[in-house]
Amino acid sequence: MTRRELREEIFKIIFQTDFHSKEELVAQATLFLEDAGYSTKDREEILAKCSEIFDHVEELDATINAVVEGWKTTRMSKVDLSLIRLALYEMKYDKTPKGVAINEAVELAKQYGTDHSSGFVNGVLAKFNE
Repeated sequence: MTRRELREEIFKIIFQTDFHSKEELVAQATLFLEDAGYSTKDREEILAKCSEIFDHVEELDATINAVVEGWKTTRMSKVDLSLIRLALYEMKYDKTPKGVAINEAVELAKQYGTDHSSGFVNGVLAKFNE
């Protein structure tokens, strides 16, 4: 799988965080990936990254809430929030270049979000690029 494909699958799994209890997430993610037919290596990489993101969700949300004006993570679209969490995680912990993380999140927002998602995601993530 390419980095973009891996990122997209990670996004799909972390999107589920607000719909399942933390205890269920690993089982849900494992089932999702098994049904998709990915290689063991790709499944392990996706699950490891998702687990790391799950472990940092509270910190990521606090960081997001500290920079957004007029918004809180509790009010954000789940798609937008998942993409922002993923990109912020990549910038802070994965050492992905900020421009790459932002661009990838914006592209996924265009595909999975609303007409306004890409601009919103870009605007929030740009605050971390300052």
